[in-house]
Amino acid sequence: MTTFTAFTTLADREAAEALSERLEELDPGPYGTGVFEIEDGSGRYEVSGYFLEAPDDVALDLLAISHGAQPFVVSEIPETDWVAHVRRELAPVRAGRFFLYGSHDEDKIPADAIALRIDAAMAFGTGHHGTTSGCLTALDDLANEGHTFHNVADIGCGTAVLAMAAAKLWPEPVLASDIDPVAVETAAANVAVNDLEGRVICIEAAGFGDARLNEAAPFDLIFANILKGPLVALAPEMGRNCAESGFVILSGILNEQADEVVAAYQAQGFVSHSRKEFGEWTTLVMQRA
Repeated sequence: MTTFTAFTTLADREAAEALSERLEELDPGPYGTGVFEIEDGSGRYEVSGYFLEAPDDVALDLLAISHGAQPFVVSEIPETDWVAHVRRELAPVRAGRFFLYGSHDEDKIPADAIALRIDAAMAFGTGHHGTTSGCLTALDDLANEGHTFHNVADIGCGTAVLAMAAAKLWPEPVLASDIDPVAVETAAANVAVNDLEGRVICIEAAGFGDARLNEAAPFDLIFANILKGPLVALAPEMGRNCAESGFVILSGILNEQADEVVAAYQAQGFVSHSRKEFGEWTTLVMQRA
């Protein structure tokens, strides 16, 4: 089935959300809409609509003008078997001792690797993005330095690949939380596929907003692979929930944004342990002094 997408951008989140709501009133209407902050440091927001029928170009133009947005760009998307496509495009990833693969690449697992299976149907956060591979490399570096962790949390866990990596290294349960219920379902499915049920506990929560996280704190290692804005906003909570001398591994940070994130965490008593760039993304490891 052919589908259609309509995209525009504008500078204000409130206006973007208002435009997204108005999109839903169109006839033919979209079967889904979204508002996303563009990860290029511009501070702009993308508004998207997905349609089963060609949208009304005139109505889209009027909506864009009335909300101060750029003109909508409409694209026709032919029917595609996306799972098969992703399987073709996503090669296995090696990040330190970790090897991330789909079930179709099971025969390629190196003998010396810690293998984590992330199938194509659950492919957001597979390790192909510089932020995920950066976090895995940072975890491997800490382990190689001789650090061991007994109380680990993965905040904004996505597929839970980081939580699973920690669970493969140390026996204690890892808490993995995400604000998105679909992400939590995906994480739980990945945990089951990797035989880590009971070792990685998947929780739907915003930040540390769940009793299980509060009871388990303070953590000696916390992952947060999200975006600069939420990372800065979470800094006080991270300071309260990280044990003395504990570590946080932070990513989802464009290289030019890293200094701002470092400053926010230094204000909460953290000091820099390492900082590495992976393409256009930076991964920070900071330790609570």
